Amino acid sequence: MEAESEPYVRLATLRQLHQVMADMNTARSLADTLQTVADGVVGGLGYELAAVNLVRSDGDLVVAAFAGDPAAEALITGRVGSRASWERRLNMGEAWGDLRFIPHTEGWVLDEDDVPQWYTDGPGPRFEDEWHPSDRLFAPMYTPSVPGGASGELIGVLSVDRPRNGRRPGAWGREALQMYAFQAAIAISNARLRANMQRALVRLEREQQALRASEESFRQAFEYAPSGMAIAEMGGDQHGRILRANDALCRLLGRPASALRRYSFADLVHPEDVGTLLRTSAEGGRAELRLGRRDGTYVWVSLRNSVVADAADGPRFLLTHVEDIEERKRRELQLAHRASHDSLTGLPNSAELRSRLSARLCQRPYSRPPSVADSLDAAYGDHAAGHPAVHESGGHIFDLHTGTGPYDTFDHHVHAVAPDAGADDGTKGLAVLFCDLDGFKSINDRFGHNAGDAVLIEVARRLGRGVRDGDTVARLGGDEFVVLADGLGKADAEDLAVRLRNEIIQPIRVDGRAMRVGASFGIGWAHCGMTADEVLKSADERMYVEKRSRPKQHRRAG
Repeated sequence: MEAESEPYVRLATLRQLHQVMADMNTARSLADTLQTVADGVVGGLGYELAAVNLVRSDGDLVVAAFAGDPAAEALITGRVGSRASWERRLNMGEAWGDLRFIPHTEGWVLDEDDVPQWYTDGPGPRFEDEWHPSDRLFAPMYTPSVPGGASGELIGVLSVDRPRNGRRPGAWGREALQMYAFQAAIAISNARLRANMQRALVRLEREQQALRASEESFRQAFEYAPSGMAIAEMGGDQHGRILRANDALCRLLGRPASALRRYSFADLVHPEDVGTLLRTSAEGGRAELRLGRRDGTYVWVSLRNSVVADAADGPRFLLTHVEDIEERKRRELQLAHRASHDSLTGLPNSAELRSRLSARLCQRPYSRPPSVADSLDAAYGDHAAGHPAVHESGGHIFDLHTGTGPYDTFDHHVHAVAPDAGADDGTKGLAVLFCDLDGFKSINDRFGHNAGDAVLIEVARRLGRGVRDGDTVARLGGDEFVVLADGLGKADAEDLAVRLRNEIIQPIRVDGRAMRVGASFGIGWAHCGMTADEVLKSADERMYVEKRSRPKQHRRAG
């Protein structure tokens, strides 16, 4: 530093100081800024040596830049001093404003701490303000403080040594160094901010690249998946509305993507499967149901949902995977049909017949409600005996005090009843017609089992043609068939048996031959309280009664 008593010298120094401040604010990186700060102390403030000690994330200080002596730079650059040692140094010595000066007379106590430092040789001071080789001067650097707030945070310390004029800095030199440290702190803070922003931008760019790559991978996986996929809205009034569909789903349903966006899955599902769709959990839900094609047909699919988010806090969507299971369902239905139907005639078999019959019957027999007179008698009798006036009959409970009822104890079960065994009283019931073919054994014996099978197939067809929709025609085995017809009176059942017998006795042509078989029918009635086997046994017994009542020579002709 030049002599402070000469104004023209101080002006030149100020120009130098201005230039080095401008240089450190235009450095391109944090490392360049730190080195520029160190160089500016030497080139602009007139010190022979300068070090920039930067506070690390752990609080300790590292020598981040050095200027003035390449040998000393190689020795201490990168070395670390503990925060405690630095705090001790900044709290001792003479306070020159924000600067801290430790004269050689006190510095010996610092020889054992871990702060990196250099040693210079030279003669002792010859006059009062001469710089001693062991004198130490530090300029702390703080982040700019908020106006009206607390002082800033320590970000580093400038260490300077050996002023070129050989004297301790005076008022101007101290002010210049303090001002320089303040500006250096701003430059370092800005450089750190720029470095952090650059790292953030690089990280953001990498994340965006990864996101674009992920989105592209998802798009390709979505678009070119071999099975159907769709993205649908989740929640709200538009829940389930299709937002996007891939080519496989469009082909499966025979609808273009633009048309699918007008629908939700609830619009496309088969009416019988709506409940299955609604019961399917949104997250991780799976269901097997039918979806409608454009041509009006339905296809069996396995539908699986998962939830995806558009962004961290953005809307959530349903990613729906739709797999075609039509072939598997067809095989399952075929296996189920084979298990419940006769392989020769295609009619329900014995097990399926018993299942359908049992589904109509409950375990408790049905009794008609009591007459009004019976109700009154029961009411007075029960009242006199101190019992509630309630009558229970066949699963129905009548409150005889209030006249309300019946209360069905079988959850709205409709009881199966039988017409009166005597006269036809108009009661409609579930008729069970047991059919046994007459003369069938002789066809098997004379023409072989192939001819017999052809006759059975034709008889099954004629029986199916002769009953109503909703009635059941089943084959028990051999030449025995059973017809279940609900809602028939006694005369209706007898007329049905006659019509079916007349259909069966018509000639049947097999391999150019006309063959005839007769048929014997027994009519039984299913009513609650009976088992399926009891109902079939009853009809079977009536069939044998009917068969024995006809002369043997007329049985084939009916």
